[in-house]
Amino acid sequence: MEFDIKKKLDLRNVSCPMNFVKTKVALDSLQKDELLEVILDEGDAMLNVPRSVKEEGHQVVKVENMGTAFMVVIKKG
Repeated sequence: MEFDIKKKLDLRNVSCPMNFVKTKVALDSLQKDELLEVILDEGDAMLNVPRSVKEEGHQVVKVENMGTAFMVVIKKG
């Protein structure tokens, strides 16, 4: 499945909660239903950022394990 990504963020080595703050700011710049691709470290970032964006009404449409990090595609709600 091909995604039309509007914005990409590489948040590897960015600590919590700054990775969520940066994700939220990027989502704020998008229109409803546009997609944001975020690269997150495994661990706390991968646990917290997807959960937090869902709580804010956005949808995680893809999660891909890249080995030492994860690519997460978020659809703005």
